[in-house]
This record gives sequence, C-alpha cells and structure tokens, in this order.
Amino acid sequence: MAHTDDNAIIAKVLAGETVAFAQLVNRYKDMVFSVARRVTTNTSDAEEVAQDAFLKAFQALPGFKKESKFSTWLYRIATNTAISATRKRKITMASLDETMIENYSEDEVKENLNYLSGEEQSHHVQEAMKQLHSQDVMLVNMFYSDELGIEGISEVTGLSQANVKVRLHRIRKKLYVLLEGMMHNQRIATGH
Repeated sequence: MAHTDDNAIIAKVLAGETVAFAQLVNRYKDMVFSVARRVTTNTSDAEEVAQDAFLKAFQALPGFKKESKFSTWLYRIATNTAISATRKRKITMASLDETMIENYSEDEVKENLNYLSGEEQSHHVQEAMKQLHSQDVMLVNMFYSDELGIEGISEVTGLSQANVKVRLHRIRKKLYVLLEGMMHNQRIATGH
C-alpha cells in the first residue's frame, strides 16, 4: 500500500506539485535519521545528513526508476550520504593486523563475553563498533538492527550478495578481535 502511495506522491511531485514531497519526508524521516545516526554517531551530524539525504532524493527524483521501492532507494541515498559525510570528517579508524583477524578464534571471545553482564556486553560491543570503519558499521546495522538480510543489503549497497556475506564475516572477526582486546585490558585493570 505504501509503495503505491509513494508512487502517487512521486507522480505529483514530478508533475510540479513539489510541496507533496513533504509527505515523503514525514513518512520516512525517522528511517533516514536512524540510518544517519548509526553512521555518524552524533545527533547534530545525523540531522544534517538526513536533510542532505532528502535534498539529494528530491533532486534525483526524476531519475527514480521504480525498480525498487522508494524506501529502499531513499535508504541507499541516506546510507551513501552518511558515509560520505563521515569520510569528509576524516575519522581515524583503528587499523587491525589482517593476520590477527584471519587467525582469530571467535569461540574464545564468545566464551569470554558470557562472563560479562548484559550491560557490560552491550558497552563493549558499542565501544568496538566505534572503532570500525563507517561502512562496516552500516553493514552490521543493516543486517542486525534493520534485519535487511543479505539480499536487501545487496540491493541497498549495490554489492553482490557474495561480497556482502564475505564483508559481514570479516567485520564480525574484526569485532571479535576488538572485543578480546577490550576484555584483556579489563582483566589487567581489575587484576583478574
């Protein structure tokens, strides 16, 4: 139903009734802000990214081919806008030794995480996520928070499904390495 409604609104906008675009903004503002907030990790930056994403969508609307839902198309614009904004700020991300990532045991980290309370686990995961590249954070959020699945992520990002699977696997390994380092430092600090 929303898909049809979106197309009707888009037709109005393209016919010159540009104020109708406000309906799409109202319908998708929470989704766009949520995408922006996850990538930028800062509310004011997320608000700016959301505005930029809607402006880009409005300007690109004549090129919308309706091959996918408007929400998917807008999600992609919001994602790309947020990633571009993050790149412009040149956030320095932690560099991990690729050999360390490839030879790392996920089971060991999972076992160590089980000793932490839910709150501590959540804190460690959030801290580890801050050290990932913004594109990696976006993929993780799409898969786990937005539950897009491999096919949905592929459609939004333009990556092949095989590439999405490989990247998610590597991101999980990076997270495990980061988490193990944090837990190791915590054990040293607490003397355990």
